[in-house]
Amino acid sequence: MTANTNTQAANPIDPQRAYTVLICDLVGLRLGSDGKPDPSEVRAHIEAKGGRFHAGALGDRADLEQGRLHFFYQPDISAGEELIEAAGDGRYDAVIAAATFLSAETVFPLAGVRIGAGTGNMGSRSWGGGGGEGGTAVLMNTPGINSRATAQMVMKAILKVLPDLPVDRLHERVARGDFDTGRELRDFPTEKLEGKTIAIIGYGNIGREVAKLGRAFGMRVVIHARPRHRDWIEAEGFVYAADLADAAEGADVLSVHVGLGKQDAQTGRYANAGLVGADVLSRMNKGAVLVNYDRGELVDVAALDEALSSGRVRHAAVDADLFKNVSTGSLSGPMLPYLDLVEKHAGKLELLPHAAADTDHPSRVAGAKQAVDQLFDVICHKSVTNAKGTLPPGYVSLGVTTPPGVGPVTADHLLKLTTGECSELADLSDRQSRLWKALADAAPAERGGIAAEQGEELVRLIDRFCLLAEKLSLRGPYQ
Repeated sequence: MTANTNTQAANPIDPQRAYTVLICDLVGLRLGSDGKPDPSEVRAHIEAKGGRFHAGALGDRADLEQGRLHFFYQPDISAGEELIEAAGDGRYDAVIAAATFLSAETVFPLAGVRIGAGTGNMGSRSWGGGGGEGGTAVLMNTPGINSRATAQMVMKAILKVLPDLPVDRLHERVARGDFDTGRELRDFPTEKLEGKTIAIIGYGNIGREVAKLGRAFGMRVVIHARPRHRDWIEAEGFVYAADLADAAEGADVLSVHVGLGKQDAQTGRYANAGLVGADVLSRMNKGAVLVNYDRGELVDVAALDEALSSGRVRHAAVDADLFKNVSTGSLSGPMLPYLDLVEKHAGKLELLPHAAADTDHPSRVAGAKQAVDQLFDVICHKSVTNAKGTLPPGYVSLGVTTPPGVGPVTADHLLKLTTGECSELADLSDRQSRLWKALADAAPAERGGIAAEQGEELVRLIDRFCLLAEKLSLRGPYQ
């Protein structure tokens, strides 16, 4: 992990107070000996930091050890009514959530951390600062923790239909010995991803990881993002599109990776709801693929219905929250409107319950541990990492933390380089520079000899420099 390490504000924990934290999502996805998801890794991390882990709800505060952070693990409460009942009175000082939606009525006086990128599901009015609703609590997330897991699932969704080789059908025939490669393989032509265009909406951690994978498959990568990202998008070899519809023009794949934006207090509608509508979908190549592994609300479902019917979109993969009320069985969440399309577009629509990133065990555990660390820092020192919006008064920002290689390069990356690493980079650069200068200064007739003698060494130096820069997280946009 990397962070901007400013001096922490001195504000020791109140020894006369017991601090309480609600964990309302799974923090371990692998099954334990009891057949249930095992939170032991995160429990051990909490206890190693001096905190207390409780499997269940907060009871009598008088029973809690003072001067400690107490974490109450309740991953089974997900419906709005359950959360309001559990946390509507402010009994928990802070919260850790992943996919669970926190309604405005939930109250957390000190802080909240969302495991993963974005905070669209953190709807409590407790949060203060520029990204909040007038409260005083600190809102944070753990960006980049699940970026690679999500990006890999995006590529898996694409590869299910592009190239369009009927793998299951061919396997079945080969397995029963009913195929002749020489005579029949020509009846199954396919196409490769190389040369196709993928349009990516958003240049955050997930969008950038998808872009890198698309390039690895030889795809032409077009990215629509804020203008301030243009220089870095182009520096990384991607195509920048200032307009959303222009990004979709001629695209074979469209992958959406932007947040919901601010929610309107009157209507409850998010600023980016319906962002991908008919005007965008109509610009894509006929038979294109749409992947929305971000937020279900970002796509206009009626427009998607029409695009699937016309064949403009051959396949859509959507990953969004779906909640079921335990008592009534009623469904809610952004996935709900997509359910109306299932029967009509059978075989063309793949729906996941916000599982693309949230079912990766190592990412969830790493994110939960980081969230625990962030809450300890906020409560014990009033220092904040990965703040969303401006900080409420009295807090010190420690900047942004992301996994190695994910997210932007910062000054902190440069400052953490060892003397040996700096020297090696300088040596590689210097040796490359001499060889390039030799080629530049040589007459055209002499270049062949230099390339024959020094070409292998030059390419080896280039490869070594690129590998070292990647290892040290020095590739990507600078922030």
